[in-house]
Amino acid sequence: MVAFVASLIVTALIVGGILSYANRRPADAVLTWGEAMLGSMIVFFLMFWVYGVVPHQWLTWADNELNWRADKIVYGPGELLKSQQDGGWVPIRINYVVIRDLIAVSIYGVALGGNIWMWSRWQKRGDVQAEAVVERSAFGRPLVREGAES
Repeated sequence: MVAFVASLIVTALIVGGILSYANRRPADAVLTWGEAMLGSMIVFFLMFWVYGVVPHQWLTWADNELNWRADKIVYGPGELLKSQQDGGWVPIRINYVVIRDLIAVSIYGVALGGNIWMWSRWQKRGDVQAEAVVERSAFGRPLVREGAES
């Protein structure tokens, strides 16, 4: 469990660092060769970490410490998921290995969604939202028409 949680913490730190840098870096700044190599190394490491290490640590934790094996059947709370073979109503038998693998697939899905979101955020870092232009007086205060609500 410690290794899995530590891998999630490392992921959060790397993502936080990238987002922090994206907020500071202007979109029109010239990229040097060294910055490009460092950025590509960080992104490659993040992808290796998220798609390789995090799911591996989950599978290792589920197999070893949680002891999720194929012979352990999931019955759910109040035996809600009990299969027909065991006297329940569910037509399929679900074991803990299936649950373990579904969680691993979910980790990959979250990583892919996060990957797309971070690339989109990086590409849109220079876009500025158009704000409503407020007419100002010679003293710099906003002008408000008489009777208008603010």
